Amino acid sequence: MPDQPADAFQDLEPELMGDGPSKGLRETTLLSRDARLAGRPKLCSDCGLCDSFLKPEMARTCVFVRNQTEAIEQRLFGRNRQDGDELRFGIYRDMQIARMKPPVPGAQWSGMVTTLGARLLERGEVEAVITATTMPGTRFAPRPILARTPDKVRASAGNKPALSPNLALLDEVRARGVKRLAFIGTSCQVHMLRAAQPQLEAELGLERLDVIGIPCSDNVAYPDLVYFLDQVSKSPRTIVHYEFMQDYSLKMRHEDGHIEQLNFIDFPMDKLDGVFPSACLSCFDYPNSLADITIGYMGAPLGWQWVLARSERGEALLEMLRPELEFQPASSAGDRHRGMPRYLQMLANPPGKPPKPIRMLIAWLQRHRGPRGLEFARAIIEMKLFRNLQHVRERFGRFEQRIVPAHVYRTLAPYAEDYAETFGRPLTPESGIEHPSGDTASRA
Repeated sequence: MPDQPADAFQDLEPELMGDGPSKGLRETTLLSRDARLAGRPKLCSDCGLCDSFLKPEMARTCVFVRNQTEAIEQRLFGRNRQDGDELRFGIYRDMQIARMKPPVPGAQWSGMVTTLGARLLERGEVEAVITATTMPGTRFAPRPILARTPDKVRASAGNKPALSPNLALLDEVRARGVKRLAFIGTSCQVHMLRAAQPQLEAELGLERLDVIGIPCSDNVAYPDLVYFLDQVSKSPRTIVHYEFMQDYSLKMRHEDGHIEQLNFIDFPMDKLDGVFPSACLSCFDYPNSLADITIGYMGAPLGWQWVLARSERGEALLEMLRPELEFQPASSAGDRHRGMPRYLQMLANPPGKPPKPIRMLIAWLQRHRGPRGLEFARAIIEMKLFRNLQHVRERFGRFEQRIVPAHVYRTLAPYAEDYAETFGRPLTPESGIEHPSGDTASRA
């Protein structure tokens, strides 16, 4: 490994530095207790890049130092997002609602992600796959691996909803001389990987990089994940899978197969104060828009997966799985615009928890009258954009122009008047502030 500068963060402003990554509100996340992360910037998702030979490039590649989404889009796709759904979902060539037939045993959903990674190795199209398996002795703690066989990839099936330093394995990629690589990861990891891709191609002779993106939001450190499950489940130690679902509920599958369900409105928010790291609350890429293909669920009905093939290579990856998939048309119902003014008011002044009968009514209305299908995905993404924009403005306001990409303001523009009325300031930054893309924003 080449010599690294003593301080890889020397170009960062002091305000971004601290004792370690911070939680979303007032506490310091448990990440900062890990000596490996000492001295990291407060906005850190522990992607693993700083544990690799690319540590000196952190200030140039990190999404939380400067969001480069628009520039990377131009390099990858030859263009930026068009108005409409691409503003929310990212650039895509094909969108499908699909699932494996039959589902892969042990997979979080139907098993498309691990099947695709394994298939690339089976066909010799890549030499290795960076992914995450589960740490021995735990249910959900991630352990990044460089899988060289299809069985290793298949064994990684299942969700590991905690921060995972997958990019640390770039050292192993270099040591093993891997030239054709597939990467499975979250949006922050993918942004850093894409930002560093030209250097990887030059220094490692990397000939091929297939990126399979997992949608991600509100990730947590593993100790906080354990704490979260303790607060929301009657039997947290028997949970084998869980997910925030399109029917406005958290569904938790237990060892005996039964499903425990908790409506979003019933979450004990008073006990979850500060559980999410600030990095996750300063992220603007739930759909993992810089991957070749994104495989998630939010825009699909229950039991199905939402697939976005973004690049020519992404289309080829989808075709590789097509014979083993079943499809249905995309659907959309409800109107997300109706509830957004109320959401902004709740964001500005969080209400108390309503009585149980009111919560039951709200849950029923959300499930049967709220946004569904693609409209649900649009609604959730817009709400997270608003929430995270506010987090940046309240906690890291001086860095807004660096870490909030220009497309966020375009996406949220239909609600500009509601935002200004609620927060007493324009949606867009002051005139003349330069965005990470190089565009200059105008006043709302």
